[in-house]
Amino acid sequence: MGSLLYSLVSKIKASPVSHLLLVITFLVSGLVVNLAQLILYFGVRPFSKYYFRKLNYYVAYSLYCQLLFVAEWWGSTDLIIYINKDDFEKYYGQEHGYLCMNHRYEIDWLMGLLFCDRIHMLANCKTFAKKSIQYVPTMGWAFKFGECVFLDRNWEKDKETIGRQLRELVEYPDPMWLLLTAEGTRFTPEKHVNSLKFAREKGLPELKHHLTPRTKGFTASVPYLKGKVGAIYDVQFAFKKTETPTINNFLQGKSVEAHLYIDRIPLEEVPTKEEECAAWLHQLYQKKDRMMDSFFNTGDYFTQSGVQRVEPFRLPRRYCSLLNTLSWAVVVLVPIGYGLLKLLTSGSTVYFMIGTTIIAIFFVVLYKMIGITKISKSSSYGKDKPSKGDTKKTE
Repeated sequence: MGSLLYSLVSKIKASPVSHLLLVITFLVSGLVVNLAQLILYFGVRPFSKYYFRKLNYYVAYSLYCQLLFVAEWWGSTDLIIYINKDDFEKYYGQEHGYLCMNHRYEIDWLMGLLFCDRIHMLANCKTFAKKSIQYVPTMGWAFKFGECVFLDRNWEKDKETIGRQLRELVEYPDPMWLLLTAEGTRFTPEKHVNSLKFAREKGLPELKHHLTPRTKGFTASVPYLKGKVGAIYDVQFAFKKTETPTINNFLQGKSVEAHLYIDRIPLEEVPTKEEECAAWLHQLYQKKDRMMDSFFNTGDYFTQSGVQRVEPFRLPRRYCSLLNTLSWAVVVLVPIGYGLLKLLTSGSTVYFMIGTTIIAIFFVVLYKMIGITKISKSSSYGKDKPSKGDTKKTE
């Protein structure tokens, strides 16, 4: 009986119809969330930025945690954490932080959100992102209302944007984490070849498992964070080779085993001067590269890396993402399902065609959303050559 039930659940999870229902729920609820954020932005923020941020946390959370539902309940992700226990109990979730994360996988960002949810910080996570993302409905608009830092990839404009927005973010009423993926784009073999070539030309460290980090955004940020942000958090993700870590495999109900290492580095230890700060970041990536090499060779971050070992632990899954997603599913799918059923069974050819067209559009959106997460579709920023004005000193 147990194996029969397991087989049935597996088939339901793998069904395109189930995936379609998840996407419809996410898109429609996302637009409702965006509308609520818009009302808060113009109705509350002009009078109190403090209360806008407090209220927006809960509104944004109801959208973000639907992504977590796919990872931890639909895909049964196992998240293994390596953090100094004393630091974890004293600082995590208690202070502003600046996160520097490797960017190798389609879902490393999602695993980061999963951890943030387990320390009750999910909707106060901010990120640097391409400016075009802010125009994308649901998540892009939610990021915009959530005060993420959007960049033009034009350094003169971005330098001013970073300063202006970081001055705002460090005044957040609750602990806030800002995420930087200094490699600028996800790792691929082709990009790695170009990265190695660039590193040789500029006399920079050559990395085996990472792209050469772009230092301008990091070095420009640090002066605005000193005295306001407690620490740099060095974040490293790797996955044991069970299933390939992709959104598509999550939707199929396949689980992955994610290994998350985080090291808290007090911000006062990071140099403020640009050249010294850039050198510090390159040294950090050399450490990250040794850890990844050790993980790939031995299945362990510490055996061959020379990094001090910390013992792994797990944090329990929270039920918020499950209950939230199920609630949205009822609110969204019942009226939409009823409306589509009326169209398809109306006896009118026109209404039938409208109904099938709506369903087809949702399927197209589903596969477009999956395609966006693929490494082959990721940004080509930094793929061929450094941006204008980059030099050895600032890269």
